[in-house]
Amino acid sequence: MQDALAVTYYWLKAGHIIFMVFWMAGLFMLPRLFVYHQETEPGSPENAAWIDRERKLLKIILNPSIVVVWVLGIALAFSIGAWDQGWLHAKLALVLALSGYHGFLASYAKKLARGERSLSGKTLRLLNEVPGIALVLIVILVVVKPF
Repeated sequence: MQDALAVTYYWLKAGHIIFMVFWMAGLFMLPRLFVYHQETEPGSPENAAWIDRERKLLKIILNPSIVVVWVLGIALAFSIGAWDQGWLHAKLALVLALSGYHGFLASYAKKLARGERSLSGKTLRLLNEVPGIALVLIVILVVVKPF
């Protein structure tokens, strides 16, 4: 029984890491697409192409990945009994914030599709740093377990 649990743990961990990479790649890519999208003429064929690219990135990569990351992450936490550990609480807070960022990006994609361009290219470039900072902090928490 212990061997089966150990094997399951490694498969959960592998899946969690794989889908985390997919999710993070999408979170890095989407704001960059927004920068290019905002430089197009509203109503142009190029504008429509950017809308389609952003929608596909959300639908095919980002949305499925966030679901799998959460499901496998919760399963991992249960499998190692980490619910009482401070590093996990901090990681969950960061992943929750990153999930909110994901929601914000999805919302902004809908605004761009409607022709609303409320953020500057500079702001979008700065927002592109959010997942990188979160990734660094999360990896440190998981690997080092400082508390």
